[in-house]
Amino acid sequence: MYFEPIGEEIDCDEDETVLDASFRQGYSLVHGCREGQCSACKCYLLEGEVALKRYSTFALSDSEQDSGYTLLCRAMPEEDLTVELLHFDPDNYRSEFVISTIETTVHAVEPLSHDISRVVVQLPEGAEFPYRPGSYADIHVPGDAEARRSFSMANLPGEGRLEFIVKRYPGGAISGLLEDESIAGGVSLTVTGPYGAFALRDNDRAVLMIAGGSGMAPQLALLRHMVQEGIDRPTRFFYGARGTRDLIEIAELERLGAALPNFRFVPVLSDADDDAEWSGEAGMVHEAVARYLADGELGSDFEAYLCGPPPMVEAAQEMLESFGIDVSQIHFDKFTTSVAVGG
Repeated sequence: MYFEPIGEEIDCDEDETVLDASFRQGYSLVHGCREGQCSACKCYLLEGEVALKRYSTFALSDSEQDSGYTLLCRAMPEEDLTVELLHFDPDNYRSEFVISTIETTVHAVEPLSHDISRVVVQLPEGAEFPYRPGSYADIHVPGDAEARRSFSMANLPGEGRLEFIVKRYPGGAISGLLEDESIAGGVSLTVTGPYGAFALRDNDRAVLMIAGGSGMAPQLALLRHMVQEGIDRPTRFFYGARGTRDLIEIAELERLGAALPNFRFVPVLSDADDDAEWSGEAGMVHEAVARYLADGELGSDFEAYLCGPPPMVEAAQEMLESFGIDVSQIHFDKFTTSVAVGG
């Protein structure tokens, strides 16, 4: 199997997807949900045929499939393939770390809001699980040999533990186990990773962060990395929530902000009308960012880091491009759910 235009070749077992085969061989291609819902890994088949595992037609329409497009996370090769990657980072498509599976023990489960929890797992003594801040890992669903759910690490590598921020959804495979306390202190969890290409780029540009919900996790990892490394790039972080009860990690952001010389955190409430005491930014988070960019304080020489639900990420991408921000300066991680994949 060949990837164009990067000119790389991999092999793919008959029981794995193209994306999983790329992970196994040290490539970290652009992707999102890995459930056939978000379209981040959409590509074009130049040669060959694939069978597709279950996916959503919102990610790949019938007309797109008929025209030769496919999803790397769902595509099972039926013959030799030549694949044209539509989205790739020419400097960052090789994975820095070997993907491994490790047995961990739940150290703590802590509610951060009415529907978001922090889950901290302890690595075995002496074990290593290296990753770049911004990466994510798969938690294997207890009792289901096939099911996994992906969550970003909020903490820095090398701490002997992994910290996840989990949005609880009705019917969620991990959420349900948190609700009935099947996932609690002392429980064993299998973790595989690291995955993902979301990471702070090494340059001097200002940083614009936009997040919502559990998209807080990788942003915290980036901010903690900036503090640890003494990175003093101007940084603005806009976080979208419905109401004040949905705002999380405020004290930690204040702590990190105090250690960063040019940092500002801006919470944005979409349901601000329901909170008479709220005097901050209101509306959708991308709209608040647009108002800020229109003031011109940040200029145009910045990089944007987007994390959260697909509608938020897509709206923010469109808004940034309307301001003339090049797509190469927009990095994102879409947080899709796995509770309702369409056929």
